[in-house]
Amino acid sequence: MSNIYIQEPPTCGKVLLTTTVGDIDIELWSKETPKACRNFVQLIMEGYYDGTIFHRIVKGFIAQGGDPTGTGQGGESIYGQPFKDEFHSRLRFCRRGLVAMANSGKNDNGSQFFFTFAPCTELQNKHTIFGKVTGETIYNMIKLEEAVTDENECPLYPQKIIKAEILNNPFPDIVPRFLPEKKIKKKKKEKAEAGIKNFKLLSFGEEAQEDEEENKEANLNLPCKSKSTHDVLNDPDLSSKTIIEESNFFSNEIETESKSSNLDAATVKNKIKRKFEILEKAKSKKENNEKCDNPENESSESNVNLKKQKLQEIHKEIESLKRDYQKNRIKKNEVVEQRETKKIENDKTMENNELVKEYKNNLEKYRNLKNSIPSKRSDRESMTLKLLDGFKKTLQNIKDKTDDKETFLHNSPAEAEDKNENYDNKSWLAHKLNFEGEMPVIAKDANTKNDDWFDITDPRNPINKRRREKKK
Repeated sequence: MSNIYIQEPPTCGKVLLTTTVGDIDIELWSKETPKACRNFVQLIMEGYYDGTIFHRIVKGFIAQGGDPTGTGQGGESIYGQPFKDEFHSRLRFCRRGLVAMANSGKNDNGSQFFFTFAPCTELQNKHTIFGKVTGETIYNMIKLEEAVTDENECPLYPQKIIKAEILNNPFPDIVPRFLPEKKIKKKKKEKAEAGIKNFKLLSFGEEAQEDEEENKEANLNLPCKSKSTHDVLNDPDLSSKTIIEESNFFSNEIETESKSSNLDAATVKNKIKRKFEILEKAKSKKENNEKCDNPENESSESNVNLKKQKLQEIHKEIESLKRDYQKNRIKKNEVVEQRETKKIENDKTMENNELVKEYKNNLEKYRNLKNSIPSKRSDRESMTLKLLDGFKKTLQNIKDKTDDKETFLHNSPAEAEDKNENYDNKSWLAHKLNFEGEMPVIAKDANTKNDDWFDITDPRNPINKRRREKKK
């Protein structure tokens, strides 16, 4: 399964279908199949698939939908005509959960689509694959296969697409041709009818009826409006009257004054002065209440002092951090200097050592050899041939030298031990292997007896017993 996901290209775009079997998430291959994906996304944006059914279910094969007529013969594309197929080498009908366009022939794609329940190799290069079902929602898609169908592969109780949503739009330039109408359902408030009590059914009906009448009379006499503490208590601080607004107050006053034509101008002026005095008193009370409610105004100086203290503490912390940073920096520099001095001392001690000198010389030697090797193939071949010729010459020279030395040692074997020390290290290259060669023995002759012959006589044999008795 992992091999399939590696072969498939990455998706770009996501859609959610809310169906009667559950949510189905669909990821789109919008780069590989742009026409089919653009058609699918715009139809969802316009609400084309809302309320459509899955009109064809083939178990172990496909579930087809997207036809607003529900017959399998309807559906239109956004282009106004059927659009062409889009095939991709990495998109194949090799598993379940693929989403493809349904058509009746070549290049005849509209709005209908289908889900696959299994591999469908016979549909390859006939239908456009444009998406796949992802996540655990694939199990909701498989529930479509459980539908009961008739002879024409139509479900008796078809499943429905309730709503389609775009989670990630790969085509931000799409503009819907028309928006779906939002259906607003008005909820009718049903008023519960008041029940009528039938007191005749009760054994104590007359008494209950009298009590009910008394309760009704009491409720009528009681005031319906509830009262607050401002209305009940006789506290001068708590007034039941609301604060008068200036604009409404003066407008109402002017209206009343204009209506009352019998009043004199002096009386009107006195009334207006009184109203001004009342308003000033109300304002002064408000200011006093605000001062009492906001103790921050009184403690403003204390807040300023606290802020100054906090700022001083922050400055002190910053200075301490700077000092620590400088100390750490000095320590690091000291450690680095100590390491450098140690390295210099070690280098001096190593230079005096002969083994180290030898090692360094060998390193330089091999580096020079490595640099002398040519990089091109033709140059390297010529170099190997030169090395082979040189090796052959060394073998020949060593062979000639060893022949001369062998003759000398053969004539004077007493001096052989003294001359062994002067041999070159490369003399072993001309060494010969000398041994007595024996022909392979196929079978031994029983008549010829040598030292290698083994006695195989059996003393318990009756013939050998007779021979021993005769000898006696």
